[in-house]
Amino acid sequence: MSLNGKIKSLIFAGCSLVTIGALAGFASSRQQEKICEKVTINIDNEYNNYFIGDKEVRDLLTREGDRNLEGLPNQNIDLKNLEKRLEAHKFVKDAEVYRELDGNIHVSVKQTRPIARIIRSDQDVYIDAAGNILPLSDRYTARVIPITKSALLKSSDKGFFQDSVGQSYLSLLQFIENDQFWKAQLAQMHIDAKGKVSFLPQVGEQTIEFGKPTNIEKKFTKLMIFYKKVLPVMGWDKYKRVNLEYENQIICE
Repeated sequence: MSLNGKIKSLIFAGCSLVTIGALAGFASSRQQEKICEKVTINIDNEYNNYFIGDKEVRDLLTREGDRNLEGLPNQNIDLKNLEKRLEAHKFVKDAEVYRELDGNIHVSVKQTRPIARIIRSDQDVYIDAAGNILPLSDRYTARVIPITKSALLKSSDKGFFQDSVGQSYLSLLQFIENDQFWKAQLAQMHIDAKGKVSFLPQVGEQTIEFGKPTNIEKKFTKLMIFYKKVLPVMGWDKYKRVNLEYENQIICE
């Protein structure tokens, strides 16, 4: 290609970029001028949690109805600020607010997932899968394992399930939450003053002494052996206590 040809190609490419930029700017300007006529809200109930509904989301978006989005031009709607407002809610794990081509607003909300309920003398609280403490809700009660603890044990609030000690208890709760059988079978969890865990089952009268939350999978494997091989032979009323604390042993009394 000759020098003149190269120069013409560069000029053409430059003009094309300017044209594309101008069109993009024009489209963006037209988009900003569009009026929001509708707000569509989608709440992800993947885990059948119903802690927050359309009304609560709309109240957060509009500051309790003080600033409706419908009727506003797009340029007056701060999408990032709306997302932050939603995510400040305790039961919102993630929120996405975006503008559709017609100028209307679409809102997607993903809820937090409680995995246990801590029984306290003043007021119960939930704990989510990340170890965060959540308040109870007047709207919905989650079907999760309740936890009681010794008064001598370090407080389970304010990050207990996120420090080096509490992480092992959180891992235990996550294991139970992710196993449909144990989630259904374990009715209550207790943590004593030494940090040892015990369970009360939904079916059977045995107290299950789990010990410290270590070797979690192995201990539940032993407990399954107890349910499948011991109880059918000895009877469900034979034992009042089953201890899984010691390696390679199941102590039944």
